Amino acid sequence: MINLDDIKGRMDKSIDAYKRELSKLRTGRASVALIDGITVDYYGAPTPIDQTSQVSVPEAKQLMIKPYDKSILGDIEKAINAANIGLTPNNDGEVIRLNVPALTEESRKDLAKKVKGFAEDCKVAIRNVRRDANDMIKKAEKAKEITEDDVKSYEDDVQKMTDDFVKLVDTLASEKEKDILSM
Repeated sequence: MINLDDIKGRMDKSIDAYKRELSKLRTGRASVALIDGITVDYYGAPTPIDQTSQVSVPEAKQLMIKPYDKSILGDIEKAINAANIGLTPNNDGEVIRLNVPALTEESRKDLAKKVKGFAEDCKVAIRNVRRDANDMIKKAEKAKEITEDDVKSYEDDVQKMTDDFVKLVDTLASEKEKDILSM
């Protein structure tokens, strides 16, 4: 049978992934999300930095990483450099500071393009979910599990859901673009 909640859940996951991508964009402000996904070799195991250190934002343009074990300061510094996030770590023997430089006009426009690209990818993912849902509806109709009226109703529901999610992506993208370009 057709489960609209599953379809909505898959579309929600696309939105969540899009929000994660947006949070990783460097917008001229320090954010813990800038180092998400960066792992450090901690006793032979790749471990996320935020599990080996206290990560904080003491100032709007600075990120501070204070490892629980000072012996891995160098490893954290190497991991940040290897991640190529566009920030240079400053190691003072106690903590690592990442200073986030102000964005130039050109880099803001590049970031705005990235936001649009991520938005388009998310819309494609949502439309793929719609296609899969419509395929399930057609199969259910062929198997005589649902009537023609049900098919129309389900297709309308799926299309409305798709339109709502695409509108949400556009809203999120325009907010992020405004945020990037207005600094």
